[in-house]
Amino acid sequence: MKAINFDEFGPASVLKLGEAADPVLRPNDLLVRTRAAGVNRADLTHRRGGYGRPDFGDSTIMGLEIAGDVIAVGENVRGYTVGDRVMGIVGGGAYAEVARIDYRMAMPIPGKMDYIHAAAITEVFVTANEALIHLGQLQAGETVLVHAGAGGVGGAAVQLAHAVGATVLTTAKKEAHGLVHQLGADYAIDYENEDFTDVVSRVTEGKGVDLILDFIGAPYLARNVNSLNFGGRLVQIGIMGGIENAQLPLDRVLYRHLRIMGTVMKSRSQEVKQAMSQRFRERWLSRFNEESLNPIIDSVFPLAEASAAHQRMEDGLNVGKIVLTM
Repeated sequence: MKAINFDEFGPASVLKLGEAADPVLRPNDLLVRTRAAGVNRADLTHRRGGYGRPDFGDSTIMGLEIAGDVIAVGENVRGYTVGDRVMGIVGGGAYAEVARIDYRMAMPIPGKMDYIHAAAITEVFVTANEALIHLGQLQAGETVLVHAGAGGVGGAAVQLAHAVGATVLTTAKKEAHGLVHQLGADYAIDYENEDFTDVVSRVTEGKGVDLILDFIGAPYLARNVNSLNFGGRLVQIGIMGGIENAQLPLDRVLYRHLRIMGTVMKSRSQEVKQAMSQRFRERWLSRFNEESLNPIIDSVFPLAEASAAHQRMEDGLNVGKIVLTM
């Protein structure tokens, strides 16, 4: 089969289209003819050598998110047959014409949704649901600040928070404010020209927000903590801005009874990943059939142009998901 390979870690240009052996079907697997694959920041880390070359339970080939057609089922599989259209998160192997996925991680593609949009759902929406609902415990009537609301996970979180009935603030470049309002944000903050702490204080009349989802890390930590209401929660999803010189106002944490949590999916056990996927599926999957939730597509590249897709994400040009097609 055709797949994206790279002989050495490095820039986007190391990614090349080549040949790879078809995955072997295991008892709990679906073999899927991949029609589309989502591109995620973890893929960039993989390419640079941040994970080494593990298989994360599925494949050493890059890629975490697939949509396609079932072409074979393992002996333990329940609920799926050859020909079913499925999407889901894999431990690796998405950047290839055929991938294997544990059937407990797979989900039916909603209604008549195309493969491109289906490939843009699971990684971001499962992550957003885990941070926002399972860990962050967001409730109707609360106020949430979602950083990077025009990105993949951020955009999903804005939609879910709006669906919950929360007041949603989000940071985004000025040119993306129309999009984040469309997704459900009540307030859009131009992080290049505004200090989000000032906007939070103004909107909440000095109380602070109940929940913050952050992808940035050290540069935002102190300001995030200072922007939380009594009993507020900070869920750290990424550290795009690094970890050096992080400052934590411990007095604020103490006297405001704050909680700080972290979550990452890639390094979790299969059992935990399955539970995360199931929680998302049970609460939200039907909403895609109703078209009240939608993945936001930035751009689509053929598999052979995976390096260009990576470069676009690396340059920070994408608003929404980048998808590869097979």
